[in-house]
Amino acid sequence: MKFPLLMKKFTITILAFLCLSGGRVSYADTIDFYLLQNSFSPCDRLPKTQHKIKIIAHRGSHLQVPENTLAAYENAIAEGADYVEVDLRTTRDGKLVVLHDESVKKMTGTDALIRNLNFDEVQNLKIAPVMPADTKTYFIPTFESVLAVCKGKINIYLDFKDADAAKTYDLIRQAGMQHNVVVYLNKKEQYGQWKKVAPTMPLMTSLPENGTASDIQDFLRKTPVDVVDNAHDTALIHILHDHKIQLWLDVQSRDENPAKWDHALSLGVDGLQTDHPEQLIKYLNTKKLR
Repeated sequence: MKFPLLMKKFTITILAFLCLSGGRVSYADTIDFYLLQNSFSPCDRLPKTQHKIKIIAHRGSHLQVPENTLAAYENAIAEGADYVEVDLRTTRDGKLVVLHDESVKKMTGTDALIRNLNFDEVQNLKIAPVMPADTKTYFIPTFESVLAVCKGKINIYLDFKDADAAKTYDLIRQAGMQHNVVVYLNKKEQYGQWKKVAPTMPLMTSLPENGTASDIQDFLRKTPVDVVDNAHDTALIHILHDHKIQLWLDVQSRDENPAKWDHALSLGVDGLQTDHPEQLIKYLNTKKLR
């Protein structure tokens, strides 16, 4: 992959030993970072937030209501999260909808893939409540409806699962939220797609698992991003921060607890994706980290 001439090469020597798992060895090496040289540093593209540690509500705040529903996103807004994670998929007739799994079975009981259903079929699918006493009916939301709920209230961490980048960006732009979205890339080809349609859109992805210094060097040279979600070595995290690349770590689980949060915070994270946004925000406030 070739990048524009407006590139800047940063060379840094890691004088600390980085430990990488799976046949891992300790090493000291040199990593060359190639970052796009614009009138701003990469993190300047990220949506503005007033908090030092960004809280991302994983699929919304969904312990009391179904995940990835408008209600889950409204709850996350009410609880004070900085971002909601939104999983984007496409129906057979091209409608962008929000659903984590490629199948609708877990959410609706219907055994079908979302890409094999037309939108009018999806509209008729009902999602069961999470809580036994909840009598409301929930539905798979359109991306447009999620944008409308979030506009002016919360930023979007867009998990770009199966959709067209141009169509997605067009909806983001129409909603006036082009400065309030970070796109998580699941496939390497998605990088080029987004750079083509929205060159300044902030992008996020995962570093190669069990990667060597050479692997990471090659990855970041080909895929300059604004955020990563899976760096766990403090030396590497310092290097990422030196080059304005943020770390938003996944801590989401049913059994999240302060010990897990403290471990993540000790690494120097910039954001945490959580299933418990309200509790985590309260915890950060007690530690004066919010």
